[in-house]
Amino acid sequence: MKECSIPEVAAAVRAVGEFLTERQSARPWPGRTTAEALAALAWVEEPATAQLRERLGALRPGAGWLDGESATTVPEDGEWWSCDTTDGAAQYLNALPHWAVTATLLRDGEPVLAVVHAPSLHATYTAELGGGARLNGRAIAPPERDPDTCVIGTGRPPAAGREELRRAGESLTAVAARVLAVCDLGPVALQLAQVGSGQLNGFWEYGPDPVGLLPGALIAREAGALVTDTEGKRWTPDADGLLAAHPLLHPGLLDALALAGQLGP
Repeated sequence: MKECSIPEVAAAVRAVGEFLTERQSARPWPGRTTAEALAALAWVEEPATAQLRERLGALRPGAGWLDGESATTVPEDGEWWSCDTTDGAAQYLNALPHWAVTATLLRDGEPVLAVVHAPSLHATYTAELGGGARLNGRAIAPPERDPDTCVIGTGRPPAAGREELRRAGESLTAVAARVLAVCDLGPVALQLAQVGSGQLNGFWEYGPDPVGLLPGALIAREAGALVTDTEGKRWTPDADGLLAAHPLLHPGLLDALALAGQLGP
C-alpha cells in the first residue's frame, strides 16, 4: 500500500478546516443549555467528520477510525486514524480563534504522522515520526528561555472529578509561582503543538487523555520538546497526565508538579 504523505494529509485537514470556518459564526452561539450547545456543534461537526473520514480513508483505505471525542483507548495493532474535527469545540462555538482540526495516523499503537490545523490562526503544524516537526512548512524547535519569561499552557482534566480538579488547582498555583504566566487556551493538541513552535513554552494536563493528546505530543516531541508523564516518565497514551517543555525548562516544571502533589487535600 502506498504511504500517504504529510502534504496529502494536511490538504485533507485544511479542506475540512475551511468547511468549518465558513460555518463558524462571528458571534457566540445563542443558546443556554448543554443540549443546545451539543446540537449547535453537531450541525457542523457531523458533516465535517464525515468529510474528513472520506478524505483520509482514500489515502489509507485499510486504516481504522478513532473518534477523538469518544475514543478512550489506543489500539495496539494495525493502522488507525485518530481525528478530531473541532479540538476546542467550546472555543469554536464562542466565536474564538483557538480551535483546530487534527489528524493522527497510528501504527501498532504508535503515532507516526500528525497534523494540527488551526484555521483562524492560519497555522498548520505537522510532524512525522523521526522526521521533525514544522509550522506552515518550516522546521520548528522550542526556544531556550528563562522561567520568568515563559508562558505555560494547561488543560482542564478530561475526567473532571473532585480529585482531578484539586490536583489541577494545586499545580496551577505551583507552576504560576515559577513562570511569567499560565493560560488555558482550550484545545490540548493545539497547545502542545505550540510548545513545539515556542509560542507556548510548556504544557501540562492531569488525567488520561490518550486520543486528544496524541497529535500534539508527536509534534512537540519531534520539534525537540521533552514529553513525559507528570512524574517524568516517557509519555504513553495510557499515562495519567502529560508534561511537555524545553528539556532545560522541564525539570523545574516537574519539580513544581511534585511540590503540588505534596500539598495534600
